[in-house]
This record gives sequence, C-alpha cells and structure tokens, in this order.
Amino acid sequence: MAQRPQIAILGAGIFVKTEYIPRLAEISDLFILKAIWSRTEESAKGAVEIAKKFFPEVECQWGEAGLDEIIQDDSIIGVLVVLAAHIQVDMSMKLLRGGKHVLQEKPAAASLGEVETALSFYNSFSTTSPFKPIWAVAENYRFEPAFVEGTKLMAEIGEMVNFQIIVEVPVNSSSPYFSTSWRHDFTGGFILDMGVHFIAVLRLLTGCEVTSVSAMTSHVDKNLPAPDSISSAIQLENGCSGVFVTVVSAKSLKLFWRVVGLKATLQFEVEKREGSFGYLVTLFTADGQSKSWYYPFSGVTEELKTFISDISQATLKKDHSYQAEPRITYLEGARDLAVLDAMLESGERKGTLVQVKKL
Repeated sequence: MAQRPQIAILGAGIFVKTEYIPRLAEISDLFILKAIWSRTEESAKGAVEIAKKFFPEVECQWGEAGLDEIIQDDSIIGVLVVLAAHIQVDMSMKLLRGGKHVLQEKPAAASLGEVETALSFYNSFSTTSPFKPIWAVAENYRFEPAFVEGTKLMAEIGEMVNFQIIVEVPVNSSSPYFSTSWRHDFTGGFILDMGVHFIAVLRLLTGCEVTSVSAMTSHVDKNLPAPDSISSAIQLENGCSGVFVTVVSAKSLKLFWRVVGLKATLQFEVEKREGSFGYLVTLFTADGQSKSWYYPFSGVTEELKTFISDISQATLKKDHSYQAEPRITYLEGARDLAVLDAMLESGERKGTLVQVKKL
C-alpha cells in the first residue's frame, strides 16, 4: 500500500474549525494531518484542540518560526491555505517555492491584478524548475454532486436559450462570517467572496466562458461593505445570455440557477431537509412533466478528496509535471474571479459593457 501523504493546514479560523476539520475527518484514511498553523499561538491551539479528536498526532505551529518549520519539513507534501483573501496568494507562493503542493481557499486572489501576477509566477515553474507543484483553488461548488450530475442533464435541454442565477443571502451579525474584518476591507466584499461560487456553477453547467457583462450595483445596508447588491446581464461565448442577481443584505436564503433550452429547462435550488441543506435538481420537459433529484451538500469533502488524490498520484508517479484535476486548478478559480471583477468594474461605471479578461 502506498504511503499516505502528510499535509498541513494554514489557518485556524471559523471555516477550518467548522468545515475543514470535520470534512477531513470523513476521509482521514487517505492522509496524515501533521500540523495546523496560525499567526498566533492561541488561535493555532484552539484549532488543534478540535482536530485532535480525529487526528491525535496533529502538531501545533504558529508565527514565522512555525511557518518556516512547515516549509522546511520534507515529510509535508501538501498544504491547505485557509486565510484571509488578501494574504492567501503571497502565502501560497511562499509554499510553492518551498516545493509544497497547495490547495488555497477561494477567491483565487483579492484582485485581478494579483491573479495575473500569480499566474505569471506559477507558469514560470515550467521553464525554471524541474518540479512544478500543484496549485489548486478550493471551489467546492464544482464538486457538488448536484452540479456534477447536472452537467450530464444539460444534454436533455437542447440548445441553450437563457439562464438565470438568483442569490439572496442574509449576511448580518448573526452570521459567524459577518465579523471577519478582511471581508469588509477588500474590494467587492461579500459579493466577490461569495459570487465566485455562483459563477463557477454557471461555467461548469454551460461549459462556456463569459465574454462580457453589464452590471449595476448598489449599497443599501451600510453595515456591509459595498456593494451589497449586484444585477448583471451576462453574455456567454456561445451567444447565449442571461442574468445574475446577488443580494447579501437579504432577510432570507435563496440560491437558484435555471437554464432554459429549446427542449427542456433545468433548475437547481437550495432546500433544507431533515435539518441539513442540499440541492433540489428539477428537469422540466416539453410535455409538461418534471423529474426531481435531491443531493445533500458534500462538495467540500469531494474537493479535499480530489486534492489529496492528486498529490498522492504526483508523489507516487514521481511526475514533476503532474496535472491536477481540471476543476480544482488555480486557473479555473482565476477565471471565476475575472467574471466578478468585470461585473464590479461595470457597476462602478454605471452599467457600461465590460469585456471579461481572458486568462
């Protein structure tokens, strides 16, 4: 049996404690969690205390000394970077230089300029180094079974006519993420942070890139960073158009995707069953009938499993140019961000049509 890869986590915040550690526990037979790092000792120890229930041998690291120890530890081959958006890219590049495979949380960067710098840096590995580590972005929506199965159902709708994405999320003081200062301090705020998820689904389902957008933004709830609402018309490369509406100051939750074709319509909507959330997928056919399927949330587990499988294969094959599963690559995450960046630019320019940067 192949040796299980050893990994570390950088970050000890809410998402690490409530999502990463429990989801990693579900697949703990696939890897060894060697260390959890945070900027402060207190934060790192808090996360390690939770992780030890599932990973008794996990070590605690903090500060510059702890980070250096992780980078210099040859037994650690993969690192999960779960930090504030404005520092993730710099941290990921530091780890990549140290020869670590990286799975970085979304968004891919805090700005499109940073994305372009990151891609230039990463592409340089092909010409300057015999080893090109995997750089992945954790876009879990691309791994949700509802959307994976949905891509297969797209063949049923015939030629695409239109699509609609409607998102209403109540971001307020009762949300654990409301008080995270970095989301209030970078351009796009919650709209950008969440919006990449919804664009990822659109690109996955349609198999198309977004070519141009025209958006209007507003800022009504002053407790949230601007904007708190965006409404955008979207043009795809196949000529199909649709709308994207996101409100983060809503009072109720709604996540809705609908793709209309000449033969049928495919719809996805978040639904809560037996205390847990999942996706209701419905295919409406031309004869007035419909079929529905329900899929519980499991995208985070699936993306983590994919990353661990990728780094295991790269190590086993000793292939220094091993390619990550396409859905998890940094480039895919960058392309999601490019669409949101164009929308935000258009919003600032009062709806002016903006071409999406090709990456």
